[in-house]
Amino acid sequence: MRAIAMLASLMLVAAACGGATTPPPAATSAATAAATAAPTAAATAAPTQDPVAAFYRGKTVKIIVGYTPGGGYDTYARTLAAHIGKQIPGNPTVIVENMDGAGSIKALNYIFTAAPKDGTVFGTFGRGLPEAELRNDEGVQFKSKELNWIGSMNEEVSVCVVRSTSPVKTLADAQKQTVTVGATGPNDDTGFFPRVMNALVGTKFELKTGYPGGNDVLLALERGEVMGRCGWSWSSVISTKKDWIDTKYVTILTQMSLNKHPDLPNVPIATELITNPEDRQILEVIFARQAIGRPYAAPPGIPAERVKALQDAFEKTMKDKEFLAAADKAKQEINPKNAAQTKQVIEKIFSTPPALVNRLKQIAG
Repeated sequence: MRAIAMLASLMLVAAACGGATTPPPAATSAATAAATAAPTAAATAAPTQDPVAAFYRGKTVKIIVGYTPGGGYDTYARTLAAHIGKQIPGNPTVIVENMDGAGSIKALNYIFTAAPKDGTVFGTFGRGLPEAELRNDEGVQFKSKELNWIGSMNEEVSVCVVRSTSPVKTLADAQKQTVTVGATGPNDDTGFFPRVMNALVGTKFELKTGYPGGNDVLLALERGEVMGRCGWSWSSVISTKKDWIDTKYVTILTQMSLNKHPDLPNVPIATELITNPEDRQILEVIFARQAIGRPYAAPPGIPAERVKALQDAFEKTMKDKEFLAAADKAKQEINPKNAAQTKQVIEKIFSTPPALVNRLKQIAG
């Protein structure tokens, strides 16, 4: 009895002194599970977010067009704007803003020098502007090799047309008498191509410049202010004025490209009219631009991951079924080049030998 009493006393003393007791197994398991689950739940609550998508979400992206509404550059850009947003991470709204002036030099100067360098602005402009920089034309403030090239929507063949009521019916006629043609600027395609023809083929095209866009040149042709237009992209002819071809409202004098368009097998091409090897080299340099007939570029200084997002979105859009259906409905040819292919054309233009550059400057005056 004494032994039992002593054991009971010891147990009471231990309890009074706060002696540890072993918790039930169930309690131990619950506590351990709670401690383990805490960091896991925290990690699940903060998933990794795509920074590019986060940037573009809720924003508006502008496509600057260097010409007035209604022309080829404008209509192509509007088709692109309607579909590229879903391919950009974050799905921003995409709109078109027209900024005409100086044959689209004003627009590209803005893109290069003043547009936000955050990936919310890119644009389209005359395909011949890199060559204008090569010639050191007046007013050029951009550096083509520093732009972030996005891609090109089509490879182009340009034509020279006159109203069918004009006394000029063939290119040979244009070598004998003056032909007034409208142009948006002296050194974009509408102005420079006829000057090239004058210098190398002996035509007598006379420029009337200052029209803000190609559509304005066509209105001038309808009003009788000019007899024709040169440097007119065949894709624009088909998408905006196909009825002029069907009704023979205009006569096509020549094609301006390195290769004939499949639609125009019987229309002479400028390269066929020149036999002098040096002059042919000049045409090859000038017509190199046709490979990037609908170019798009963004300002320099944009974060690399956003540039890539725009380039990838452009390339995906060019393959998108809904986009292609919309382009087909608008009679817009799509023969795209991606960013890398577009940049290759730019590099080729700027590798032109100095002697040929000097000849180009002489033609440009």
